Amino acid sequence: MKASRFITLVLTGLLLRCLPIHAQKWGNHTLYATQNGTNAFIIDTLGAITHSWTFPSTAKTGYSTYLLQGGTLVRTVARTGNSFNGGPICGQVQKVDWNGNVIWDYVYSTTTYCSHHDICPLPNGNVLLIAYESKSPTEVSAAGCTQNITMWPDKIVEVMPTGATTGSVVWEWHAWDHLMQNVDPNKANYVSSLVAHPELLNINYGTQKDWMHMNGLGYNPVLDQITFSSHNLNEIYVIDHSTTMAEAAGHSGGLAGKGGDILYRYGNPAAYGATGTAVINVVHDAHWVPEGVPNAGYLSGFINRGVSNTQSSVDQVSPPLSGYNYTITPGSAYTPSNYTLRHPCNGYTSNQGNAQQLPNGNMLVCMAFLGTVYEINPAGTTIWTKSIGGTLVHAYRHNDCYVTTTAPALPTISESAGVLMSTQGVTYQWYKNGAAVAGATSQTYAPGQAGKYLVRITDANGCDYYYSKTYAYSSTDVNTGISKVNLDNYLNVYPNPASDLLHIDLNGLSTEGFEVQLFDLTGKMYFTGHNRSSINTEEMPAGLYILTVKTDEGLSVNKKITILK
Repeated sequence: MKASRFITLVLTGLLLRCLPIHAQKWGNHTLYATQNGTNAFIIDTLGAITHSWTFPSTAKTGYSTYLLQGGTLVRTVARTGNSFNGGPICGQVQKVDWNGNVIWDYVYSTTTYCSHHDICPLPNGNVLLIAYESKSPTEVSAAGCTQNITMWPDKIVEVMPTGATTGSVVWEWHAWDHLMQNVDPNKANYVSSLVAHPELLNINYGTQKDWMHMNGLGYNPVLDQITFSSHNLNEIYVIDHSTTMAEAAGHSGGLAGKGGDILYRYGNPAAYGATGTAVINVVHDAHWVPEGVPNAGYLSGFINRGVSNTQSSVDQVSPPLSGYNYTITPGSAYTPSNYTLRHPCNGYTSNQGNAQQLPNGNMLVCMAFLGTVYEINPAGTTIWTKSIGGTLVHAYRHNDCYVTTTAPALPTISESAGVLMSTQGVTYQWYKNGAAVAGATSQTYAPGQAGKYLVRITDANGCDYYYSKTYAYSSTDVNTGISKVNLDNYLNVYPNPASDLLHIDLNGLSTEGFEVQLFDLTGKMYFTGHNRSSINTEEMPAGLYILTVKTDEGLSVNKKITILK
């Protein structure tokens, strides 16, 4: 089956390349599945169906459907009998092979939780799910909410398939673990200043039963971070996936050092008490622009009321990334204050929809409620469109190689005499602390400093692994032997007392891989940053502070600082 399918696809591709009108398009296979439908389809750029899957009426598509490299679908199912209602409730996820065989059929639905909206296949074969969990009025009130109502806060779970119908939750993150409120100091989650805690969610902002209505999931394998979008709070968020489950429930640990707290958020400063204009008005499909694509590393979202209440947009944002963290001026909103790039869509869909940025600079745009998908070139000119009908939640474009060949197995990293070695691949790229190391493209790499090292490989298929979920990645920690004792000896902070710039000197050590935080004696954070050599204290109140310097390996040292006015 695999060989004959390959021949068919290659012949189709050759035919299309002979037609000049298609020369600007990227890829030849567009995947889509209509919501509440019983089919998934691949069409070519002439609109002809080249492959399809048929599902039983008891397993209609709930929301999103993805194609794994090699031809397996991962799809959400609108399960009947869920205790939760509303849209789009799913409760079930499946993997279906090229021939239509269900190879994994997993239910995530009880009286206390239920999956909904998007999923995200991970490179290790696991799947991220969005789920509601129910909190009683008593729990909601105790958390500091001013309303005595039942709430359905969201959580994200990573499920590892363990059998045909079974799975194990190997990681989870709960919004409920990262709340704040400034109303009642006698209840949980109290903070005196909302804007001082952008890492938390204000339980009294936009409060309702379906509070966040999380609807889009994306994963960055280089940073090991997750992004998600919130329909009701009008924000895109980033959290750390490198944490343990215990760390994800707290405020420290992981590569970013902040546990499960929000690392970055964009779109609605008022949600965390900051000054600024709301620039998102209903958002879906949060994801990173993947490697090998122009503007890789940007965050992208489908903004339903982006241009106006009658025209949607696809917005891209260049986040202020610094190591594994994101810079912010204390007391202010995260930057940028508005989108970095925008595509005004060909029409309007009040909900759902997605976009996919492509390697040649083109973009595929799915207008959900219009039932239309189209491709634009870098100039914004529409060069391909297909009207399908129904509700097209998502659509994705793939090339021949993606459809016909299996992604390489995850590599492993070994170490000998200070040299790291990846298992066999054809091409290699090494990363340190989330950034590609220039010229580090061999099977071995000798790191000169402590840090988190990652390798990406491709295999002998010769494919362009443009879509980040299909890369094979592995990571390891390298410790150069700096101990807590001698880290304290390295650190020099001056002047102390300080009135303007506070300088952080590691006596010849690079500041790369170090996180710096400044707290007052009540625990209020006034500054956090990665790889910083100075802090501007001019706007901070006079008093005593604690400066904490942490390494990516978890070592830390504290210094008492006095700020004068």
